[in-house]
Amino acid sequence: MMKFYRTQDEQGLFRETNKLEKGCWINLVNPTVQEINTLCNSIGVLEEFLRYPLDQEEKARIDIEDDQTLIIIDMPIVERNSDSITGFTTMPLGMIVVRDDYFITVCTQETPIIKEFSDCKVKGFYTFKKTRFILQLLYKISTYYLTYLKYINRETEKAERRIEKTMKNQELLKLLELENSLVYFTTSLKSNEIVMEKLMRTKCIKMYEEDEDILEDAIIENRQAIEMGTIYRDILSGTMEAYASIISNNLNLVMKFLASATIVMTIPTIIGGLWGMNTAGLPFATHPYGFWIVTGIALIISFVAYLILKKKDMF
Repeated sequence: MMKFYRTQDEQGLFRETNKLEKGCWINLVNPTVQEINTLCNSIGVLEEFLRYPLDQEEKARIDIEDDQTLIIIDMPIVERNSDSITGFTTMPLGMIVVRDDYFITVCTQETPIIKEFSDCKVKGFYTFKKTRFILQLLYKISTYYLTYLKYINRETEKAERRIEKTMKNQELLKLLELENSLVYFTTSLKSNEIVMEKLMRTKCIKMYEEDEDILEDAIIENRQAIEMGTIYRDILSGTMEAYASIISNNLNLVMKFLASATIVMTIPTIIGGLWGMNTAGLPFATHPYGFWIVTGIALIISFVAYLILKKKDMF
């Protein structure tokens, strides 16, 4: 999908257009080969710049070729199953400045971050102010990371409360998915930080004083997200290890109880088997109360065994 947007004036009149104009924003979402070729032929953008962000494994970085600049950043994505959220991951977003005439965003799927800009819900957003557009995207991405991290923390607390009542695999798998999401987030946030620091340090895109303030805010938000993600990941890892130990300990207790119960219940079986053999000379074989005497002896021995095992904390 390829769409064109343009801010008409300084008052911020924003609209979608059906033709390429200087100062417009070109939004590519999972573009076809024909759309890529059309864009390359019409404005001369490098084809590889359009294809790099479509690779899910592409790392955050900055690439400059002649009069074109490519900035790839990782943004958070919600993974859904029907109407419920199953987890989070990240996806590359490519931002391309072509000769200070066109600004292009490239990604593999529609996201609420880009939608906020296409719906003109971001204050101070102009398509012809390309540097500010880049920095606003960086800031917005960082804030989304923070929002999703808070959601992950809330879901973790809910899952922990449910696990306290019942040790179901479903809740443990939920914690595992959240832990994987935190790993994706912290890895991507650190890559994004490198890109932002490079933008601040090298001035590879022209920035004014107000732009630098936006970039500093984005860096601060990104660092805060890194700290939150690291803390939540460490807590969740410790929680998973604790629950693994609890489950293992509970299994040991069950096995210990079953082994002790087996020992106590085996004693009457052994004694009954011995007295049940058809051999002469067994004690109480001819006694009128022989059965009750043997049964009483078996019960007494079993009770003594129970007391011994109870003293050793086997019951």
